[in-house]
Amino acid sequence: MSLMIIKRGILEVFRGTISKEIKSAKDFLAEIEKCFAKRDKAKTSTLLQNLISMKYQGKGNIREYIMGMSNIASKLKALNLEMSNDLLIHLVLFSLAAQFSQFKITYNCQKEKWSLNELISFCVQKEERLKQENK
Repeated sequence: MSLMIIKRGILEVFRGTISKEIKSAKDFLAEIEKCFAKRDKAKTSTLLQNLISMKYQGKGNIREYIMGMSNIASKLKALNLEMSNDLLIHLVLFSLAAQFSQFKITYNCQKEKWSLNELISFCVQKEERLKQENK
C-alpha cells in the first residue's frame, strides 16, 4: 500500500502532526501510532494514589473492599508496576479501621504470612464478630 493512499485515509488533523520527511508507509504509521500512545505513567500514578489512600471505615462489605484493592494492584501489574503479595497484604492491613487493631497485632505477631485469600477469610470472620457484638 502506498504512502499516498494511507495518508488520504487518515484525518487531516493527524496528518499535520507528522513530519513531511517521512518517505515510507511503515514510518508514517509508526508516527501516527505515537499520537495515540497511552499515558501509562499518569494512569499508574492515579491508580497507586487510589490504592495508597484507601481506608476501610467499617461500613460495607470488607470482602468487596479488599477485592477492590486487589483489583487496583492487578491494574498496576498490567502497567508494569507489580507489587508483592506481602506488600498488598500490609497495605490492606494499614487501611483497616481502628476496630481491627487487635487483628493487625495478631497478624504481625505470627511467623507465617497469609495469602490474600486467607486475609480476606479472616477479615470476613472478624467483620461478622464485630457485627454480632454491635447488635
